[in-house]
Amino acid sequence: MIDDFITAGLCRCSKIILNIIYPDMLKKLSLLVFLTLGIFLLPTGVHAQDAIVQEGEFGIGLGAGHYFGDLNTRASLNRPKMAATVFFRKNFNNYIAARIGASFARLGYADKYNTKNEYMYRRNLSFNTNVWELSLQGDFNFFRFMPGEPEYRFTPYVTLGVGVFSYDPFAYLRGEKVYLRPIGTEGQGSALYPDRKQYSTMAISIPFGAGIKYALNERFNIGFEVLYRFTNTDYLDDVSTTYVSPETFPANPDGSPSQALLLSDRSYELGQPIGIPGRQRGNSKQKDHFVTAMVHLTFNLQSYRCPTAN
Repeated sequence: MIDDFITAGLCRCSKIILNIIYPDMLKKLSLLVFLTLGIFLLPTGVHAQDAIVQEGEFGIGLGAGHYFGDLNTRASLNRPKMAATVFFRKNFNNYIAARIGASFARLGYADKYNTKNEYMYRRNLSFNTNVWELSLQGDFNFFRFMPGEPEYRFTPYVTLGVGVFSYDPFAYLRGEKVYLRPIGTEGQGSALYPDRKQYSTMAISIPFGAGIKYALNERFNIGFEVLYRFTNTDYLDDVSTTYVSPETFPANPDGSPSQALLLSDRSYELGQPIGIPGRQRGNSKQKDHFVTAMVHLTFNLQSYRCPTAN
């Protein structure tokens, strides 16, 4: 009782001093340091369940990403690639939180995996791209989540948000890495196709998903999350509309075919070329999407309340 009374008195005095001397930016930090020292000096005077407030989480994640689009129309999950994330989650209460995150995903696919579709297999296109994304999301826990409390240490949740990401598809031609956007494989930027403008390397994503998280103790949580991204671009894979005329791609100075010509229609590598001008190369009516599945490890950020004297 004496310890509680002393601790409560110190907290009240510290608040009065801080209101007079320190600006708002330093107030919370100073109070946190003071109370932390007080807890260590008077451990019997503050009970954890009354003093600790769960403010948020700093987390990292590692897993895999997968692409869906003109080269993967059946939503196959047979070519996952590495994905990772870092994020901060601000908890407003035990159910609702907001988070800001930065994520990376390597995406890619090739027509050689479309063995059940002869036309797509013979099309013989491929790509890879590195996606860097910044996102803002809202999370909703189905159960009360309170790390350190055994009966509230697990919850499933759903999440929805908005993000912006960069991408720049590339392919390999005779072992050489070639970025596809600058060469305009579908006539982008060519005077022969003035309506086809070069696409941007930035796009918008709408991340939507679900996950579960479990508090290992009052400091650390582990979780698993699947996050699907709807996007506003059809060029993650550099494939969207129709084949264009070979005249679109001037030959090299030595008379050899340009990289743009060789990468616009790669069906010649498997036999008779199929890239007739105007023939469908992709489906511009459907945007490209991607998904990530990651294991998260988060560190809980906590603050401390002043106890009240009894």
